[in-house]
Amino acid sequence: MYKIKTAIAEDDFRVAEIHEKFLKKFNEIEVVGKALNGQETTKMMAETQIDLLILDVYMPDTLGSDLLPAIRERFPKVSIIMITAATDKLFIEKALSYGVENYLIKPVNREKFDEVILEYIKKYALLSSEQEVDQHYIDLLFGNKLSENVGKGNGLPKGIDEITLGKVKNVLFNRNYGLSAEEVGKEMGASRITARRYLEYLASINEAKTEVVYGIVGRPERKYYPI
Repeated sequence: MYKIKTAIAEDDFRVAEIHEKFLKKFNEIEVVGKALNGQETTKMMAETQIDLLILDVYMPDTLGSDLLPAIRERFPKVSIIMITAATDKLFIEKALSYGVENYLIKPVNREKFDEVILEYIKKYALLSSEQEVDQHYIDLLFGNKLSENVGKGNGLPKGIDEITLGKVKNVLFNRNYGLSAEEVGKEMGASRITARRYLEYLASINEAKTEVVYGIVGRPERKYYPI
């Protein structure tokens, strides 16, 4: 599974460590660098390929918002989430104008932090998927609440997330041999129980078939095959 390479630009190293700890909860995220000021941030981004930047506004040598034009010019594909105590509307307007993904006000509530990161992960997964681009795809991508829109109005049962289902299908359908729920979960960065729920759903709609295989010690294992 591809990791979303993430960097943290925060002048307070204690806060940066907290954010890093929060991010480590997500299997999809890999923290690849931290910077304490604007100069370090620019240098880090030039030397390290990243997908997502967690950016503070108030730094010792510059405002994080003042870095936005240069970041957009030099690193146009990098996504940015700003976490700051700055509540001035001018900062918010500038963040919006430079395509910042989200804007969190310090002190950050852990639940809100997780919600924003999960929403970004789902958006990233959607952009990385091979899903056909239609209006439903666009609605998911630009929806105000991606996490609430996913799985609604598309005929999926409760508990089946469209993006997660796509990830399971990508893992399973790219193989010409059977995989266990544990193997699928490990490859996509999810638990065995989650992978099994989606695999059983695919089996129920005849997009996968199952077979019980007995290992060396005689322990039965359920394998899933693409149809």
